[in-house]
Amino acid sequence: MSKTWFITGTSSGFGRLWAEAALERGDRVVATARNTETLDDLAERFPDTVLPLELDVTDREAVLEAVERAGQRFGRLDIVLNNAGYGHVGMVEEVTERELRQQLETNFFGAVWVTQAVLPVLRRQGGGHLLQVTSEGGVRAYPGFGAYHASKWAVEGLTEALAGEVEDFGIHVTCVEPGPFATDFASRGLRTSQELPAYDATRATKSPEFRIGDPAATVPAILALVDAENPPRRLILGDVFPEVEAIYEDRLKTWRDWQPVSLRAFGHPAE
Repeated sequence: MSKTWFITGTSSGFGRLWAEAALERGDRVVATARNTETLDDLAERFPDTVLPLELDVTDREAVLEAVERAGQRFGRLDIVLNNAGYGHVGMVEEVTERELRQQLETNFFGAVWVTQAVLPVLRRQGGGHLLQVTSEGGVRAYPGFGAYHASKWAVEGLTEALAGEVEDFGIHVTCVEPGPFATDFASRGLRTSQELPAYDATRATKSPEFRIGDPAATVPAILALVDAENPPRRLILGDVFPEVEAIYEDRLKTWRDWQPVSLRAFGHPAE
């Protein structure tokens, strides 16, 4: 059976790619973007199955209206894909209050507003699948990307709680965690703080080196995810699993090494 998708941030990158893949296989797509002119070709190719909507996810009332219009057009929502977002580069000391708030407004609060808007729909229809695009930046962190990681880790934490809240309604929740891919994320979706010279050496020695993947290769993975009867709560996309696994192993080792101190904090005598 064909599915109905609601996707944010479809003007380019993963959002555009996944929307097009869904349409090409016969699904219906509510494609939202700040500028719907970028979706004109999709509207021409798929006039009956795509609904382009102009949407700024930081505008909660606009999000509610978009979800309502989606329901009026297609009747239900099977897959909701929170993809809208951007990256910000800057050491924690360099990031201004305005920059940090803007990062959280889009990446975190935007995802929250969409989530809250679609949950009544998914509950009424007895199920659905919510996908939060958090990136590998939601499970590990690099120097110089603190604001971005803060927003993505926040979505991960919110989603972990959400998954337990909605499972009895038949709603699945997955954090999609892409590694680096050759999208336009760096050219169009990246903002930068004013640099402090004090961090020049840190930038020179601790800038991450990435293995860049082909975005088109993510399409079969996303389609397999949304078609799964029991989808996972997390899915890494790309070749970053060894690094993520090493981080979690190190965390477990640290907790175990310091467990005697942890237990003393609970009133247990030292061993």
